[in-house]
Amino acid sequence: MAKTSPIEFIRQVQTETKKVVWPTRRETVMTGVMVVIMTTILAVFFLAVDSMFEAIVKALLSLAQ
Repeated sequence: MAKTSPIEFIRQVQTETKKVVWPTRRETVMTGVMVVIMTTILAVFFLAVDSMFEAIVKALLSLAQ
């Protein structure tokens, strides 16, 4: 593999950067809102599952006494 000079590397990076399609402000906000919503839903789900397992373990431990 041939070595690339630093100047050629910078040119290649600039060329590739021009190909990037950046999201619009609306797309960025919508994506952020969806992330917050999904994170909240997952947090509530895992809280419910954890609480259920906690109740089961407490019930089993109370039977052992």
